Amino acid sequence: MEFLTTFVNGLSLGGIYAMIALGYTMVYGIAKMLNFAHGDIIMVGGYTISLFLGANPIVAILASMIFCMLLGVVVEKVAYKPLRGASPLAVLITAIGVSYLLQSIAQMLFGSAPKFIVIADLGILKIGELAIGYSTIITLACSVVVMVALSLFVKFSKTGRAMVAVSEDKGAAQLMGINVNRIIMITFAIGSALAALASVFFLLKAPTMSPTFGSLPGIKAFTAAVIGGIGSIPGAMIGGLLLGVIECFAQAVPAISPYTDAIEFSILIILLLVKPSGLLGKMRREKV
Repeated sequence: MEFLTTFVNGLSLGGIYAMIALGYTMVYGIAKMLNFAHGDIIMVGGYTISLFLGANPIVAILASMIFCMLLGVVVEKVAYKPLRGASPLAVLITAIGVSYLLQSIAQMLFGSAPKFIVIADLGILKIGELAIGYSTIITLACSVVVMVALSLFVKFSKTGRAMVAVSEDKGAAQLMGINVNRIIMITFAIGSALAALASVFFLLKAPTMSPTFGSLPGIKAFTAAVIGGIGSIPGAMIGGLLLGVIECFAQAVPAISPYTDAIEFSILIILLLVKPSGLLGKMRREKV
C-alpha cells in the first residue's frame, strides 16, 4: 500500500511538473527560445491567489490565471519580441533578467519571508490501508484533463494547427498568412496560465510561497521537458510524470532522500548522453 501511495503522489507531482513543462516546450517549439522566467510565473500566480483568497478560492484561482496570462503576454511583447532574430545568448540573458526582476518585485511587495497561503483543507481519502489526500487526487485528475485538452486544442483547433505550422517552419507559415507574432503571444498566454494553475496545486500540497519559490520547480519542469524531448507536448507530459515519480520514490527512501535533486539531474545528464533529443524529441538539422 505504501508503494501505491508513493506512486500516486509521484504521478500527482509529475502532473504539476508536466503543466509547467508544457509552457517551456511550447515556447521553445514555436518561438525557439528558453523562457527561464517561466518558473517565476508560478510564484506570481501564488501571490495573486493570496490577494484574492478573501473573496472566494475559485475567484482567486481565476484571477491568478488571468493575471498570469496578461503578464506572460506583456513579458513577451516588452522583453522578447524586440529580440526576435537576436542571438540565443541575448534572449537567454534577457530571460534570466526578467526572472530576477519578478523575484525582486515580489520581494518588495510581499517581503522575503515565506507567506502561508491556505486555499483549502480537503482532507484524506482512506480505502483500507491506502490513504491519499483529496488534493493529490484532484491534482492528478486536473493534470490529465489539462493535458488531454491541450493535446486536442493543438491537434484540432485552427490556432493549434497554426502553432504546429509555426513550429515546423516560421517563414513558410508566415507566407501562408499565419500571424506568427499572434501565435507566439497566444503560446505565452497559455503557458503562463498553466504555470498559474500549477501554483494552485503546489499550494494545495504545501501552503507556503516566497519570492524565489518558482526557481526550483521551474528548473525541474525544464528538466522534465528536456527528458521528454524539448518541443514535444507528449514528451513534456511523459517527462513530467516520470520526474515526479522518481522524486517521490527517492524521497521515500531515507538513505537517498537528501540527494533527490542530484538524482533527478543525474538522470537528465545520463539521458542527454544517451539520447540528446530526449525520449520523444526529434533531431533537427538547422538551416544555414
